[in-house]
Amino acid sequence: MNLEAFKKITSFVFDIDGVMTDGSVHVLETGEHYRTFHIRDGYAIERAVQAGYRFCVITGGKHEGVRKRLQNLKIHDVFMGSGGKSKLQIYQDWLASVDIPEDNILYMGDDLPDYEVMLRPDIFATCPADACEEILSIANYVSPQNGGKGAVRDVIEQVMRAKGEWLKF
Repeated sequence: MNLEAFKKITSFVFDIDGVMTDGSVHVLETGEHYRTFHIRDGYAIERAVQAGYRFCVITGGKHEGVRKRLQNLKIHDVFMGSGGKSKLQIYQDWLASVDIPEDNILYMGDDLPDYEVMLRPDIFATCPADACEEILSIANYVSPQNGGKGAVRDVIEQVMRAKGEWLKF
């Protein structure tokens, strides 16, 4: 793997289900849903936020517990529920509102709603090991970890290690 691609990254864009979680939806007797996040992914996000990296989350879900988790991780650019827009449209709107060259952005998705964003020629497209076949076939980097099981930490760590920042405390 060419580390040069990781060295250019200043910003991360993540999906939730299947990327930051394992894609499972747990349903309680009350009908409420909850998701499980990996603590090491969260730790890596916290380290990267402290180091000045920017984060954006684009997800079709609208669960308040997920929003609270992202707030706790200090992720401010959070787009939940599509409002009739595709992920590509949401991503393009976000991109137009920030001053970040697209070749400095790492995107991690796992399923077909992420496909159009990941096809953009300047973005660094990544996915978890257990992404769907179509996503695996277009990713610039496939994490050896599954979604919700360390894939987020893997890509953050790859970027920070490539820049010699991972072990800086």
